[in-house]
Amino acid sequence: MRRVIGIGETILDILFKNHQAVSSVPGGSTFNSMISLGRAGVSSCLLSEIGDDKVGGMVRSFLRENRVDDSYLTEYPDHKSPISLAFLDEHNNATYSFYKEPFKQTDWQCPTIGSDDIILFGSYYALNPDMRYKVTTLLEKAHKVGAIIYYDVNFRRNHAGEAIKLMSTVIENFEYADIVKGSDEDFEVLYRIAEGSKIFKEKVDFYCPRLIYSRGSQGVDLYSRTLTKHYPIEPVTPVSTIGAGDNLNAGILYGLIKYRIRRNDLDNLSERDWNDIIRCGLEFAAETCRQADNYVGSQFAAKRREELSPR
Repeated sequence: MRRVIGIGETILDILFKNHQAVSSVPGGSTFNSMISLGRAGVSSCLLSEIGDDKVGGMVRSFLRENRVDDSYLTEYPDHKSPISLAFLDEHNNATYSFYKEPFKQTDWQCPTIGSDDIILFGSYYALNPDMRYKVTTLLEKAHKVGAIIYYDVNFRRNHAGEAIKLMSTVIENFEYADIVKGSDEDFEVLYRIAEGSKIFKEKVDFYCPRLIYSRGSQGVDLYSRTLTKHYPIEPVTPVSTIGAGDNLNAGILYGLIKYRIRRNDLDNLSERDWNDIIRCGLEFAAETCRQADNYVGSQFAAKRREELSPR
């Protein structure tokens, strides 16, 4: 069975609205994607780190409850699991404060990767020197066997001061990737350029031939060497926008699996193929905006499981 292997941080998100804590949910960019994929019936596993504490226990239990393999979750004794405070504004858009101590690299187990598998990586985790060996080991193995590698830039504004220092690592990630996804905000912080076509031609295309460029409520743009297309989004009154980009990723990966797209197929995808794949991403993202949580809801997920079931 094909599976998605994600690597990234886990964190407990505590949501605030009108200066009051309203909920707490396990999160993290890759984590959110993996939970939605697990719920939607995709075989999934997550490589990450947790502390030996109650928050870490919550994270592990939540993965298991949502059909995500937690075998590659490294537990660090005497460490506290990361926490973020997410403050929702009047439009339910979030700003964040993070509280975490670094995990120093220790022994870890790399999963067996098949040629039909998909690797999801990104955010600062994919740039962090403390995690770089772990990330590149996974990517090298995936590249050698022919798995699809999907990179979500997700470069937050709080790392803007490190952009120049981290640029060589960003470019190395572009080189590993078969598909790069990033938002207008990501690239504005990295390059001070917010025009998708310019980003693709000047910054991405030399290293990776495909860019999915998200623009919030303005939709998604696809750039490849054979196709450029804009995809508008369905108007949604959001309960929360937390996890929308993560679930755009989840939906796109779901689409790659649903439509049996493998690495060797990527160069030959038609406009219709891309329409189907991007539509899945937009549906997952819109569904998440309707939720207080960071992932797709149970009814939505049940329908997607049915779509993957053998007929």
